[in-house]
Amino acid sequence: MSLKRNILANYATQIYVTLISIVILPLYLKYMGAEAYGLVGFFAMLQAWFNLLDMGLTPTVARETARFNGGATDAQNYRRLLRALQIIFFAVAFLGGGIMLLSAGIIADKWLHAQTLPPAQVKIALQLMAVGVALRWICGLYRGCISGAERLVWLSGFNAFVATLRFVGILPILIWVDHSPTVFFTYQLLIAFIEFVGLAIKSRTLLPALAHGQILGWTPNNLFKPIKPILKYSFSIALTSAVWVLLTQIDKMLLSGSLPLNEYGYFTMAVILATGLMTLCAPLTNPITLRMINLYSQNKKGEAMLLYKNSTSMISVLAGSFSIILILFSKEILDFWTGNEQVGIYGKMILSLYAGGYFFAALAAFPGYIQQAQGDLKYHLRGNFLLLIIMIPSMCLSIYFWGAVGAASTWFAVNLFYFLLWTYVTHKNLLPGFHKTWLIDCILRNLIPGITCGVIAKYLSTSGNVDVSGLLLFAFWIIVFSTMIFFSPLSINKIIKQ
Repeated sequence: MSLKRNILANYATQIYVTLISIVILPLYLKYMGAEAYGLVGFFAMLQAWFNLLDMGLTPTVARETARFNGGATDAQNYRRLLRALQIIFFAVAFLGGGIMLLSAGIIADKWLHAQTLPPAQVKIALQLMAVGVALRWICGLYRGCISGAERLVWLSGFNAFVATLRFVGILPILIWVDHSPTVFFTYQLLIAFIEFVGLAIKSRTLLPALAHGQILGWTPNNLFKPIKPILKYSFSIALTSAVWVLLTQIDKMLLSGSLPLNEYGYFTMAVILATGLMTLCAPLTNPITLRMINLYSQNKKGEAMLLYKNSTSMISVLAGSFSIILILFSKEILDFWTGNEQVGIYGKMILSLYAGGYFFAALAAFPGYIQQAQGDLKYHLRGNFLLLIIMIPSMCLSIYFWGAVGAASTWFAVNLFYFLLWTYVTHKNLLPGFHKTWLIDCILRNLIPGITCGVIAKYLSTSGNVDVSGLLLFAFWIIVFSTMIFFSPLSINKIIKQ
């Protein structure tokens, strides 16, 4: 499949999904209220924590599918592996969803601090969340099959369709029928089921036919045997995923139990914009990682390294330009986006710090991509555990003393430290002599002109008492982005032609 088509399809979908969420989420806040919107933020956090049960299986499915398409395994072994993983996925979803379902009353009464929503309504909403989260998690198996087969054009279109139903379809109901959390999460459960059915059918059509005389077999001895060869890689991914969930969600979990639910809703609004940086990166990094795996399986290491450098430069331009605008114009962006001045006052510092932290996290993830392609995540695991050891106690203390702003400050500081230290350590051991070139040519050469341009724009808007509108913010981003592209050695064709 064409990498160009995959990247363009991914970005078209991501831009669409991002745009409709930018337009729709403030309307959720308007019609549902801050407390009910806090439950939406809690729902997103539950989905992330549920990934702890993944055990590295979702990225393993994508990797093994890519390896099958690269000729590294045959149809019989591949299908046996998928069958075993499917059994595990359904079992874990049933167990995890059941525990969440039974815990709904305790969470509603003892953890969340709702002031106006009835406890019974909060409990029902949590129960609906539990089923929806479990169902959407199973989708990871089928999504891994489809993305590993590089059917990303189809997957992008389907994701856009589901996102339209999820974000836009509920809006008429909230406006003209009922805006209660119960109705909202009942609708989300229905969409999760539609997503599950669609992905399951598509992945089924991609299964390779068995050769003449081959059978899968159902004996106890061979049912889970195909998993054994991938346990090391899957376990490495599982540890990495678990660490990532802990790193990115520990703040949200702690704050959900300490902040009033309405303040948690404001906090969620600010963080959603910051996490958009990772959303921008995902459409590129996923196909890039899969293509590097494919290139390594064909022993084309030179092409893989060229792809690595060019994709780093592209992310530094895309994510860097957005982070600069989010950091410098955080209050103006929140005011324009939500139309709620209280959100802007509460969230401006939170948005700035989280945006900076997510930018450094996006760059620091790159050494992990090349390690996935090589099939050895040793340094990635060590670095993530170092990050975890620093992050968790720092986050707990900062939230205890300074609340949401303390959490944001810790997120920024720790991710900056990790970027400066561990990318150097990883490159020094895996790619000697490469780090300086990577840092200067792929990142600083793009970032310094962008920061300079953004600071000038901020100064001019402040000194001239300019009313910063949405159109002007967009113009500032275009200027910063264009400046970074001008000074960058990046040629997008170098990426999409590989």
